Amino acid sequence: MKVLFVSSGNANTFNNISPIVYSQGESLKNEGTAIHYFGISGKGFKSYFRAIPQLRKLIKELRPDVVHAHYSLSAIAATLSGGKPMVVSLMGSDVKEKSYFKFLLWVFYKFFWNKTIVKSKDMKSSLGFRDVFVLPNGVNTAKFYPMNKIECQDKLNWDSTRTHILFAANPSRFEKNYPLAEKACSFLQSEFVLHTLTNIDNNEIPLYMNAADVVLLTSLWEGSPNVIKEAMACARPIVTTNVGDVSFLLNQVSESYICDFDENQIASGISKAIAFSKQNSKTNGDSEIERLELNSMQVAKKLRGIYKSL
Repeated sequence: MKVLFVSSGNANTFNNISPIVYSQGESLKNEGTAIHYFGISGKGFKSYFRAIPQLRKLIKELRPDVVHAHYSLSAIAATLSGGKPMVVSLMGSDVKEKSYFKFLLWVFYKFFWNKTIVKSKDMKSSLGFRDVFVLPNGVNTAKFYPMNKIECQDKLNWDSTRTHILFAANPSRFEKNYPLAEKACSFLQSEFVLHTLTNIDNNEIPLYMNAADVVLLTSLWEGSPNVIKEAMACARPIVTTNVGDVSFLLNQVSESYICDFDENQIASGISKAIAFSKQNSKTNGDSEIERLELNSMQVAKKLRGIYKSL
């Protein structure tokens, strides 16, 4: 089976493809699917429309069995390029758009897209489209797994005598709500270092996860946040706002705290998570990833089933 992945191409990774999208493609390769990537450079409608002639040419030459587009603008561009059958993954921010854009998505969903995937039940509810498939992205457990915290801190040159909090996102992204994380941390009594995932090579993120005493996410919205699943796979304590499907993901994970958008409540969760981290080696998050079938290979098998159904 030959599948063309279409997505934004602005990431600082292989072929500029988002690590989340690329990871999913590679897991499908391991399942025997031939994956080809097309990344669209630039942002906004104009950049995506400019990519249509090149994408149309590639589709004619490659003749894929399935075109799988990630994010709404990539899906619209792929559809207008003649891609079919079309599988579309809406990733989170797509469902937070204005009503006129949601109507545009509904037109494509209703008349052009063969299968639409969302990452959580919350996304499905917010989107309001009835016939969509809920399938979260998986996590590569060959890459994200529990490691020795002190050894990881040494590799990153972190002072092991201090408390390390990892804000699991780039602070410049508005929806990640970094100011709330800063406010919450200002209430902590212990000496700490607040780290962020800014310009970090994707291959180093497992080190950052395992070196952290607590992984923190204060987003305003999410679909199915991969950093939460990655922190689970690394068996780290987690504090997060109640966004996307975190209540489902963390329902049975020890030392995970789901908070309101309240800096005092978040600070309390961080303090409890730190106390656990100083006394224990890991949570049960890694076993929960397997129980919930969120290993990337398990997700890849489900995705192949969707492709075959078309």
